[in-house]
Amino acid sequence: MSTTRRDADAAAVAEFHRSLSNWGRWGEDDQLGTLNTITPAKRAAAAGLVTSGRAVSCARPLPTEPAVDNPKPVLHHMIGTAGEGYGGDFFGMAPHGYSVSHIDALCHIFHDGRIYNGAPAARVTAHGAESLSIDALRDGIVSRGILLDVPRRREVAWLEAGEPIHPQDLEEAERAAGVRVEPGDVLFIRTGRWALREERGAWDPHEVLAGLQAACLPWLRERDVAALGSDGVSDVVPSRSGAFRLPIHSVAIVAMGLHLLDNLDLENLARACDDAGRWEFLITIAPLVLVGGTASPVNPIALF
Repeated sequence: MSTTRRDADAAAVAEFHRSLSNWGRWGEDDQLGTLNTITPAKRAAAAGLVTSGRAVSCARPLPTEPAVDNPKPVLHHMIGTAGEGYGGDFFGMAPHGYSVSHIDALCHIFHDGRIYNGAPAARVTAHGAESLSIDALRDGIVSRGILLDVPRRREVAWLEAGEPIHPQDLEEAERAAGVRVEPGDVLFIRTGRWALREERGAWDPHEVLAGLQAACLPWLRERDVAALGSDGVSDVVPSRSGAFRLPIHSVAIVAMGLHLLDNLDLENLARACDDAGRWEFLITIAPLVLVGGTASPVNPIALF
């Protein structure tokens, strides 16, 4: 497999929609995509990774304060306080974007008027998605998780905003971690985004953000990753792939049926992996059961 550092252009990304497609692989009515690669045996083996019992959250606090990287803050209002005699909350959010830790449903992205498995985009209606919505994940995701810490491999604290990750970087980080990404694994890729933000302050991630080049897509398909998470949005911004602004999102979700987890906080997970001397763990993810939803806020828990 080529590990070239030249990114895929728009024509190559368009071809990935065909060559990397999982349409029909698990049946015409499949709702789970690559999550089908997580077998009961895979879950049981992942449970065997729990030895110390240490639990680590991979979520950011729900961002209620407006910022350049959070233009639509989560709404949190108290409807019950000491004055009412009880504690009560109301909250509302737009989970997509660059701030809330969330998982995308397979109905989230369209390509040529289609969603995953060839269903028409018209199934995503004003009343919610009629197929491939987030409630298909009501039983949760439980599997082996793997963290590839690209800055650690490069011996830096973080990747600079807009810095691309190449297939070669994934392979080098994999070797450094002493693991091999296999079918059914939930893969997390750290860029160090939040460490960079803490050091230098917020910036607009719509304009520049570290992440994967489109050339990484064949690698993800070859390894049969079950789900992909990042402290960014997986895609490098800008994409360097012409008309495809977020080619990882476009091909992974629509063609491959790969659920993406965006805006995770992987700093504590990286420290836990370093403490344990291993970059594999049991991962559990429980999206909200929102019928017709295109995403859910999420709090992945890694267990060591």
